[in-house]
Amino acid sequence: MHDVLQYTVTFENGETKQYPEGTTFLEIAKDRQKEYKNDVVLVIQDGKLKELYKTLRKDCRVRLVTTGEDIGYKTYKRSMSLMLVKAVYDTAGHDKIQKVRIHYSVDQGYYCTIDGDICLDEVFLNRVKDTMRKIVEADIPIEKRNLHTDEAIELFHQYGMYDKEELFKYRRSSRVNLYRMGAFEDYNYGYMVPSTGYLKYFELYPYDEGFVIQMPKMSDPERVPPLQVREKLFQVQKESMKWGDLQDIETVGDLNREIVREGAQNMVLVQEAQQEKKIAEIAEQIAKRGDVKFVLVAGPSSSGKTTFSHRLSVQLRVNGLRPHPLAVDNYFVNREHTPKDEKGNYDFECLEAIDVEQFNEDLRRLLHGEEVEIPTFDFITGQRKYEGKKLKMESRDILVIEGIHCLNPELTKALPNERKFKIYISALTQLNVDEHNRIPTTDGRLIRRIVRDARTRGTSAARTIAMWYSVRRGEERNIFPFQEEADIMFNSALIYELAVLKQYVEPLLFQITPEMEEFHEAKRLLKFLDYFLGIGTERIPANSLLREFIGGGCYDL
Repeated sequence: MHDVLQYTVTFENGETKQYPEGTTFLEIAKDRQKEYKNDVVLVIQDGKLKELYKTLRKDCRVRLVTTGEDIGYKTYKRSMSLMLVKAVYDTAGHDKIQKVRIHYSVDQGYYCTIDGDICLDEVFLNRVKDTMRKIVEADIPIEKRNLHTDEAIELFHQYGMYDKEELFKYRRSSRVNLYRMGAFEDYNYGYMVPSTGYLKYFELYPYDEGFVIQMPKMSDPERVPPLQVREKLFQVQKESMKWGDLQDIETVGDLNREIVREGAQNMVLVQEAQQEKKIAEIAEQIAKRGDVKFVLVAGPSSSGKTTFSHRLSVQLRVNGLRPHPLAVDNYFVNREHTPKDEKGNYDFECLEAIDVEQFNEDLRRLLHGEEVEIPTFDFITGQRKYEGKKLKMESRDILVIEGIHCLNPELTKALPNERKFKIYISALTQLNVDEHNRIPTTDGRLIRRIVRDARTRGTSAARTIAMWYSVRRGEERNIFPFQEEADIMFNSALIYELAVLKQYVEPLLFQITPEMEEFHEAKRLLKFLDYFLGIGTERIPANSLLREFIGGGCYDL
């Protein structure tokens, strides 16, 4: 009988410990769990992300990943989605359910709908919640198996999961991973927690035509906050979802089918026409008000604010107005007065980085018919400059002002509210991978930004990904709290855009190598983009919002 081999594991803090060959990382995680505030759900072994069921086969360096960090938090939410779908089927019976759809983010959770022979009310949701609690208590292992794509397609057909059947018709990979929770099996995009006992924190709320499964924040992953729905944002997301449904493009599989059967031209033209119609309606609404002098456009990074402002200006001209663009960034305080964050870096995204007093003084004078010299900001020298650019507003003149703080009342505190029209713009992805796997809005914006930053600033994909956390943190602080201040919201996401951006972003992501911190995120995005068939750019109009990122547009951005 041979002695069992012992392997040395070196942990993040430098400690080492020996474990027998074949020890699961789940056993190692349980051994070390007391050192972590939050549940350990994944492991990074020698730089490679792995699920905890994997076993020890060599000496290695290990970092344990918890639900309190981005990768682990996403794993928790993904696993919760699997348990939710199982619980709905278990509660109602498979014969009563046609579809369970997980649509888009609402607060800390997801908005979901159910098609089937059920009454989706609080009574039914309480039954589903009870089922979920029992699944958690049973601590059922979440098992993974790998099978050939053709076999998976046949299996999805048998399960009635036709969205997944359609999705994998166009997948290049020859193998598919399926996850099993008890007798329930599904495909999920990304890693899972080891068992259902980890999925303790959730709440279900009836809402609109469906319900919301609310989950914890990443900053506090063991507490479920009360549901707070941003109603205007929800309605824009719902409208976009309904529009996609009307085009018979609910999922990536539907999009790929459209590209193969019909080509992309009609889909592109219809989507672009729909956006132009929306922009025209906004311009008409502004013109009808009659008293608006300041159109304030705000939105998170890579939402397409600049192109939107140009297209809106064209439509304002159609309505007899004379729009003038104005970027809030031109009112940055000089570099030496820019506030710094807790790490000692310049915080360009806080309101205090803007000379709010001068901004208000200039706009107040313009409102009263005075001539004002408009500054520009030199980002190289970090100084505001005056170069003789003067503006005087008459009856038909209107300012189209763009900046991340434009919905914050403090930015325009000296101006009367009746002279303002506030617009919130964001890229709210209406497409899902399939009915149970949503596409996060932040993924679409990150991909947009990687492409644009590489083209216009020479920034690597690794650098853009590294900055993304601080960008998102600034949005949470400076933009999202003021969303509901908007008079109107505009969704800049194009249903076809990821099929175009794919060609641009993949080479940039492949430049990120395994030893770089951003490798796991790059790998995740590459796997995600593999679902999409590509579309060429020759059919994309010169005024498309997508041109802001891929180039070739008609506006001087």
